[in-house]
Amino acid sequence: MKLPADAAAALQIFQDASGWEQRARLLMQWGERLAPLSDEDRCDANLVSGCESQVWLLGRLNDGHWQFCASSDARLIRGLVALLLARVNGLTAEELRQVDLPGWFNQLGLSRQLSPSRSNGLNAVLKRMRELTQ
Repeated sequence: MKLPADAAAALQIFQDASGWEQRARLLMQWGERLAPLSDEDRCDANLVSGCESQVWLLGRLNDGHWQFCASSDARLIRGLVALLLARVNGLTAEELRQVDLPGWFNQLGLSRQLSPSRSNGLNAVLKRMRELTQ
């Protein structure tokens, strides 16, 4: 499966990073790129269950391709979610079902940052995305 343009760009940037400190800075920068959600969008209906941090997720279908927007109250999670959005935005529902979350973060060199709780949280976000596409 071909990567979306944003995901390919992220992959290049993270693979070129020299060491963990640079990746951590990049992760925070990616999180800052997320468009802020309105107060109306930061409601319980859009809250992802299964995350220790608060994560809000919205999705819409556009010509058969999904676009998601999200936010979190935690900076590190915002960065991880931004990278997940780069990987999934523009995919069809079928392509979204095939996304390999651990593989994606491993390619980015970020798998050691995925503690079990963060990994569970990101899996919950991906699961919610898949539910929205049903």
